[in-house]
Amino acid sequence: MSQADRQLMILFVVQTVSYAQFLYPTNALDHHKPAVDLALPMPYSRNSIPCSYPPSRLNSTVGLDLGVEDPDYDPNMLSDPRWPCGKHKRVLIFASYMTTVIEYVKPSDLKKDMNETFKEKFPHIKLTLSKIRSLKREIHSVGEESSLQPVTIAMAFVYFEKLVLQGRLNKQNRKLVAAACILLAAKISSDLKKQEVKQLIDKLEERFRISRRELIALEFTILVALEMALYLPESKVMPHYRRLVQQT
Repeated sequence: MSQADRQLMILFVVQTVSYAQFLYPTNALDHHKPAVDLALPMPYSRNSIPCSYPPSRLNSTVGLDLGVEDPDYDPNMLSDPRWPCGKHKRVLIFASYMTTVIEYVKPSDLKKDMNETFKEKFPHIKLTLSKIRSLKREIHSVGEESSLQPVTIAMAFVYFEKLVLQGRLNKQNRKLVAAACILLAAKISSDLKKQEVKQLIDKLEERFRISRRELIALEFTILVALEMALYLPESKVMPHYRRLVQQT
């Protein structure tokens, strides 16, 4: 190797080439990005500030209301037997049994007291507890008429209650959301064929008196609200499943 070749090799090894002039901080390019207008109500935590949504979406009776995230979902909360007690009766729960001490009261007064107590505890929920339980009975009834397994109905209950506790339901969308929860639970837990899905949608459309088009459109909105978590842990489903089995 000649002297000139050795000098060229040394120069090649020790010389440092910098590309810093071509690099930019990521946030330096932010002003080039177009603003994205979110069309779906995303869950948010209690301590965060919600995103901005178009007024047309916020006023929609088809979509879900903005609510609060409820990561610690309790499957027994809305089915607690102490809810209808109010000031008229007292439930005593012991290790092996439960008993109730009750005074006579009109059913209408008991219902009113229960809903008022529920509203005080969950002011962000727009539906009364009696209406929520009525919708759950409707979900159960439609599920049985559609030959869905109890575990599928239990999963629909979990989806529905999570959305309720997030404060996403209102008087206008409650039936549509209930129907969509049944449809999603059936799709995720049952091996339904195309014709069976069509028959289920027909049943939901008839029973809840809703639009098929709005039902299908709401599916993805609910998926986003549930953070795509359709596969549920056993601990969240089994309490509902046991209650359903006991009722049969």
